[in-house]
Amino acid sequence: MDQGGCQMSGGGGGGGDGDDQSGMITLEDLESFSEDGDGIEEDDKTIDDDRLLTYWQDVARGHQVDVSEEMAEPIQQLTSNNQGRSSREVIPFTLLGRKEKCGELLWEKRHYEKGHWACVTMRKETYEQSICYGFMKLMRYICQQNSLGDYLGMTLPIVTVVRTNENHSVISHDVTVAYFLPFAHQAQPPQPQDNEISIEIWPATTAYTRPFTGPTNEVTIVNQINAMAEQMDSPGLANDSFIVAGYTNPAHVNRQNEIWFLERP
Repeated sequence: MDQGGCQMSGGGGGGGDGDDQSGMITLEDLESFSEDGDGIEEDDKTIDDDRLLTYWQDVARGHQVDVSEEMAEPIQQLTSNNQGRSSREVIPFTLLGRKEKCGELLWEKRHYEKGHWACVTMRKETYEQSICYGFMKLMRYICQQNSLGDYLGMTLPIVTVVRTNENHSVISHDVTVAYFLPFAHQAQPPQPQDNEISIEIWPATTAYTRPFTGPTNEVTIVNQINAMAEQMDSPGLANDSFIVAGYTNPAHVNRQNEIWFLERP
């Protein structure tokens, strides 16, 4: 991030109709734009805008998601403004403890201070659709559709709040996608133009976090929740809603994620 948010890992779409894909942007191309810091040449800007939009449309099609033409500018802005990790703020936290086994990190206990978040709740036919459409709404807010009319800056991770049934086997398609406002905007959060996005103050909280890599779909999230539950044995943890935190470009093959269990107030 999406760094976090929109599920676009693993290819998934496009190429099946036999069309020539030579003009498509590859995963490696996208990573070179946003991770390695290789800039987009000004003379090639229009071409790259088209290639980026086409790439997003092609991959999203595999998840039955439509990426409209109006997403071209937000996609380009996020790509060009997030060259290199130093341009992205990490949500601050205090590490309270951690548990390892045979060199593997099982979980970390962290304290997060209260702060302003931009949130949008979506309900589509699938979980993947919900997080894709929610993330695209936040992209537009971050990139200009706000009361400042300016790019706000990127923070990591982008999080999705997921809800499950009692035995953690089914995920609700009501998904909240949330973006932590950069420090410069915490005191006076820019207001969204989209009335489906709300600015909320999330209270200080303690989270138990567990890292995992790869795509974030319904199957992997259920598996990660149950794997985390096996490591934790605390009745004071929330047991029906969880957070999936994404740190890596949504198109990255080995996307870096975390599952968060929250302590009840």
